[in-house]
Amino acid sequence: MTLRRCRPSDLEALFAICLATGDAGADASALYRDPRILGEIYVGPYAALAPDFVLMAEDEDGAGGYILGVPDTSGFEAKLESEWWPSLRARHPDPGAHPRDADEARARRIHHPRLAPQDIAAEYPAHLHMNLLPRLQGQGLGKRLLDTWLGMMRERSVRGVHLATGPRNPRAMRFYAAYGFCERVRDGDVVWFGMALSPQR
Repeated sequence: MTLRRCRPSDLEALFAICLATGDAGADASALYRDPRILGEIYVGPYAALAPDFVLMAEDEDGAGGYILGVPDTSGFEAKLESEWWPSLRARHPDPGAHPRDADEARARRIHHPRLAPQDIAAEYPAHLHMNLLPRLQGQGLGKRLLDTWLGMMRERSVRGVHLATGPRNPRAMRFYAAYGFCERVRDGDVVWFGMALSPQR
């Protein structure tokens, strides 16, 4: 099993993994008419705007997982607003307050991004997303990815990291709680976790 930095050629694999885990950890392929819309929200901007903070997990069958994020959530959200969302908004019209299906729900999210709560981003300025295909789960790889990525944050003296998951993904909630993340806020279908980071020694 190999962990490595993201390469430009990994983009399609990132999109495929995102879709294959996009229904609370399960395959979301049947939910979307546009198979790229999830990736355009959750992986594309990191590959394009913050590739140094994207790690891939790879086995003999190819890339099967990733962890990605940024050390400065507020700065990244501002960068998304100026450099990422405008072109997507031109391609995906805002469906209004009552989306009719999963594609329209994601299009609405493009026009109205879910920002990290200000107090969470202030206390835990970094954030991450991590997904593994079933073939790579249950082997300790999630911990390896987190250990490596959080080491990158400690090298930059980042004081804390947060993430969002949900009650529909109890496996993820158990994993992050066992790792040391603390539940901080519940906001509808989203649970925000945070963890302070000790300085790199």
